Amino acid sequence: MKALDLDVMTMIVAVADTGNISRAAEVVHRSQSAVSMQIKTLETALGKPLFVRKPRSVIPTQDGEVLLTYARRMLALRDEAWAAVVRPDVTGRVSIGVPDDYASSLLPPILKKFSASYPKVEIQVVGLPSVALAPMVKDGSVDLVCATRVKGLSGEFIRLEPMEWAAAPSADEIWRERPLPIAVFLPGSVARENAIRSLERAKIPYRTSYESPSLLGLLSMAEAGLAIVPLARCAVPAHFTLLGRAHGLPEIPALEMVLARSSASKRPPCDFLAEKIVSELRR
Repeated sequence: MKALDLDVMTMIVAVADTGNISRAAEVVHRSQSAVSMQIKTLETALGKPLFVRKPRSVIPTQDGEVLLTYARRMLALRDEAWAAVVRPDVTGRVSIGVPDDYASSLLPPILKKFSASYPKVEIQVVGLPSVALAPMVKDGSVDLVCATRVKGLSGEFIRLEPMEWAAAPSADEIWRERPLPIAVFLPGSVARENAIRSLERAKIPYRTSYESPSLLGLLSMAEAGLAIVPLARCAVPAHFTLLGRAHGLPEIPALEMVLARSSASKRPPCDFLAEKIVSELRR
């Protein structure tokens, strides 16, 4: 009988999402050797390699990508089956902190699905920068935080979110200006620090024409054609233009997205929302 163990499928997804076996081992709470052995055993059973091993990373092969698609579906179906059985009994309240750049695009579809599965759970969303959310999850002001890893905020790794330089279509090649006008989040933002550090390494003069804790504020400045914005890819509006090396701009390091939990979050509503966030954002 051909069997695909769900625990092994979880490992396959974790390795693909993190690009690193040691980090995947942390995600699934297993040793690195155990994860490597399970994947090798499955590859032997299938008679095909699932990953290409590189010095610092692993990437799925074509067959690995095929299996990965099914693995995600299998894990999602497992979660749905579990929720279908237990959801009538799940009640309560969950508070979650999310920064603007993630809340605008990533959170709404997840909360919609969660609310459909657990209609008796009340959800409160707190929108603040990652650096402001770190002490809140520590002191229990919020149950969960889905944010960029910053000092004082540790949690379960979800994924690396790419960063992009972006401009409004009407910006009229503002990216050619020197000093380069940029609109950025306030000091303490990892996105801001990554972008500025990239410009400094590339020796590109810049000026911060606008600072704000609000994503809407940054986008408004860009829409006015007064600056370009460094943003998480998920937060870039569809009609914006992505800028890169072809425009003389440096790459920006990705953001490490994590899910942190307070000590008071060990209860079913928080468990299920946390599982939903992780499973959806790792797809």
